[in-house]
Amino acid sequence: MSSAAPRTAEPDHLWSVDEHLDDILATVRPLDPIELHLLDAQGCVLVEDITVPVSLPPFDNSSMDGYAVRVADIAGASEEYPASLEVVGDVAAGAADPVHVGPGQAARIMTGAPLPPGAETVVPVEWTDGGLGEGPAAGMRARSLAPDGATGQVAVYRPAPARAHVRAQGSDVRAGDRVLEAGTVLGPPQISLLAAVGRGTVRVRPRPRVVVLSTGSELVQPDEPLRPGQIYDSNSFALTAAARDAGAIAYRVGAVADDAETLRDTIEDQLVRADLMVTSGGVSVGAYDVVKEALAHAGDEPGSGVEFRRLAMQPGKPQGFGSIGPDHTPLLALPGNPVSSYVSFELFVRPAIRTLMGLQDVHRPRVRAELRAEKALTSPKGRRQFLRGRYADGVVTPVGGAGSHLVAALAQANALVVVPEDVEDVAPGTEVEVVLLG
Repeated sequence: MSSAAPRTAEPDHLWSVDEHLDDILATVRPLDPIELHLLDAQGCVLVEDITVPVSLPPFDNSSMDGYAVRVADIAGASEEYPASLEVVGDVAAGAADPVHVGPGQAARIMTGAPLPPGAETVVPVEWTDGGLGEGPAAGMRARSLAPDGATGQVAVYRPAPARAHVRAQGSDVRAGDRVLEAGTVLGPPQISLLAAVGRGTVRVRPRPRVVVLSTGSELVQPDEPLRPGQIYDSNSFALTAAARDAGAIAYRVGAVADDAETLRDTIEDQLVRADLMVTSGGVSVGAYDVVKEALAHAGDEPGSGVEFRRLAMQPGKPQGFGSIGPDHTPLLALPGNPVSSYVSFELFVRPAIRTLMGLQDVHRPRVRAELRAEKALTSPKGRRQFLRGRYADGVVTPVGGAGSHLVAALAQANALVVVPEDVEDVAPGTEVEVVLLG
């Protein structure tokens, strides 16, 4: 997972956003490939090219319910002068030994059934009387209700060219074609294709397992009553949902009280199911910032260690990153304010998850947009600011203020407006960089 401990810097070093992200991505490594059954591989990244052993479709087959016939036998057919053909049997989907169609003959054929020997084309049942002798039919009689429908005479009212309504062998893909490339994320269409070409298992990088926990004695679970000084734990829910949205299998751990020993024990217990750990809260300079306290000796394992940093960004100045445990599991420690936590996830945790998955493009898309606001935006000098916004049609509008506690405003945002470190105000109408969140 991680090949080395993160870089260290002087205690008063102010890290840039890019330095911190580069350090994370230089440390985190893609997970080792494994062989998975198809449905277990959904959302995973292929590590092999897929070539097909058989053509799709594997044989010429009908795209309609109707009659398989010879072209010459229906050449002059019309409603006034229908072609009358002898029905010699049924050809159903899955038929291994279909009937032979000779001159003046027809076979009832079902959608997906192989084109029988001797037949050259298919006429839909609606172009015939369905063997009933009562004019154009709306459909076929069910075999179970009228077994004699597969014999007798059928009137055909329209001609058809050769191979009409016939799906040709290999018209989708041919044996030996490469249909999926390594690096493809397996969604429902790709899994359908793999099943269609006979692959029951596939070699992929697994979805990373991400354990999310929040810290704070003030945190209460939703649906429980609040006492004075308490708030509901939203961070663990937001980060778990964000990790799943990024492609991970995410496990949410209930909020841990401000006790370093309890937090340390919880982290150790969770390492068994973690490819990546994410904490929120307890990374600043307060007396109750227990994440820093609990992880102070995380570097006792050779090659492990967690460093707590100050970043030149707003929100999200305090951050922690490193690896813990015997397997050097990566850990990202995020600030506790909800907006700071979520912005930090988007900038640092999501790329780490996507890297573990083996994806090449790990970042959210970015675009340029016109800022539409009632007044100029201000930003602290020397900090890269990320403001919530609504983006549409090349225009972005700020949502809410700069406060890192404004969860309601975050819920209305679909983008982050980026204000560079050397910019202190942005006038309306200015073109700005925008990170698209969804």
